[in-house]
Amino acid sequence: MRKIVAGLFISLDGVFELSNESMAPWFTPEVGQTIGTLMGAQDTLLLGRVTYQEFAAHWPQQTGEMADTMNGTPKYVVSGTLESADWQNSTLIPAASAFAGIAELKQQAGKNIGMTGSGTLVSSLLWEGLLDELHLFVFPLVAGSGKRLFGACDAQLPLQLLDSATFGSGVMHLTYAKA
Repeated sequence: MRKIVAGLFISLDGVFELSNESMAPWFTPEVGQTIGTLMGAQDTLLLGRVTYQEFAAHWPQQTGEMADTMNGTPKYVVSGTLESADWQNSTLIPAASAFAGIAELKQQAGKNIGMTGSGTLVSSLLWEGLLDELHLFVFPLVAGSGKRLFGACDAQLPLQLLDSATFGSGVMHLTYAKA
């Protein structure tokens, strides 16, 4: 069975919608290499609508190795509002049947299914037990405002720390799975 592995940049106060400018002082080649390793272990992307639309507006106009990877990789987008997913190699998964569709996707042969951004989808998959690994890249920054990965909730979700690393820039890489 394939694993779904999410990698998210997050502030100390839990905000996952960080601008490139706010992360730039701490984004080092060491951080980039770790992200490259995660990407090398996947052959499919799973995205929520917002991240998909941002990527689909950006990557088709880019060139180079990263653009080739992003454009050529099979992508699955979960949405309750999109009627089509027109970016190269994209397949729409209707939100109403997303959990069943994602469970089927995990049963297919292949490498990891990677996720980036898509915090709402990441959170829901973690609660549903479909997310296998959550890689948080915690930046030494208090964002103050913005969308938090785990908003107000009445329930607790125990996680197990699988691994941790601290980069010289102060970024921490924490890897969790559902306990």
